[in-house]
Amino acid sequence: MTRTYWAAGTAVLLALVFAVAATVGAASGGDGQGGGSAAAARAPGLYSADAGFARDMAVHHQQAVEMSFIVRDHTKDEPVRGLAYDIANTQANQRGMLLGWLDLWGLPKVVADEPPMSWMGSDGGHGGGHAGHGTGDMSGHGAGDMSGHDMGDMGDMAGHDMGGAAAKPGALMPGMATKEELAQLGNAEGRDAEVLYLQLMTDHHKGGVAMARGCAAQCATPAERALAQGMVEAQQSELTLMADMLKQRGAAPRG
Repeated sequence: MTRTYWAAGTAVLLALVFAVAATVGAASGGDGQGGGSAAAARAPGLYSADAGFARDMAVHHQQAVEMSFIVRDHTKDEPVRGLAYDIANTQANQRGMLLGWLDLWGLPKVVADEPPMSWMGSDGGHGGGHAGHGTGDMSGHGAGDMSGHDMGDMGDMAGHDMGGAAAKPGALMPGMATKEELAQLGNAEGRDAEVLYLQLMTDHHKGGVAMARGCAAQCATPAERALAQGMVEAQQSELTLMADMLKQRGAAPRG
């Protein structure tokens, strides 16, 4: 348990280092020559994988932070509270990096005609491919609690392998909890809250890992690819840790 937690903590730290380095590199134009103008010249397109991942993962992270704050107030178990604190702190920082990049690129944080995960079908570059867009009004995307939008079964995510992760009915993206599940977590106490949090966060991380792998393969911005790979490593370590914590509580991951 201690060894696994140390590995998870190391991966989390690595992800944050990637994020800080990425922001500094992006702000300097990546080569120290052109400053902000160089960065703007190479800014990803509106519907690129780079921009789509930044928007979607910011929303995905927001819910992880919310769930972590909920469980913190519903259990006195220090290992769970410690894990929740680490997840909330790390993902809040990463979310800030992602939104900061969108600002740096001069791109909106919300795109009304962009369904979640449609960037998985884009060209992944700076050209701003618009594959799979134009269905549905997602004007609320990126603000507030998005878990109540019923996206149904999102299938194979525009033909790309999402590692078996798919959004369940009532959830916006793979791994995200529904409003009903968040309410259930908010009403749970003690061991029940710990188990439900670990199960929900396990699902959440599986979806997040699939998304981050997509960016690591498709995003054109090197710093963003590095951050995405850091997310994969950190969340995989935390998945191992959460499986152990569930086992200690006589429970197991769902599904």
